[in-house]
Amino acid sequence: MPRQSTPRPDIREATVRRSLREVLLAGDATARDLSRRVGIAERDVAEHLRHLERSVRRSGERLVVEPSVCLSCGFTFTHRERHRYTRPGRCPGCHGRRISLPAFRIESIA
Repeated sequence: MPRQSTPRPDIREATVRRSLREVLLAGDATARDLSRRVGIAERDVAEHLRHLERSVRRSGERLVVEPSVCLSCGFTFTHRERHRYTRPGRCPGCHGRRISLPAFRIESIA
């Protein structure tokens, strides 16, 4: 089965991380949303978010992570929010695989 290609803009007016920052300032977005809006592969979003987190910290902002939740039992993956930006594979409570994507946004530290 051929892989679906990620739509890429022909001419990028801003860098990938600047584009991600603009989307996240507008509101919550998952890695899938960011991938579609910015035009990068979903698997690359987590790496860009790690770098973006350092950049926004210097400018008086912070990257907020809404953790993943198991849709079967309601377990919240709060222990992952500072370390990993990807969706977990399995729930440690019920071993289910129906897990929501983490959501991200940028807030000002005031």
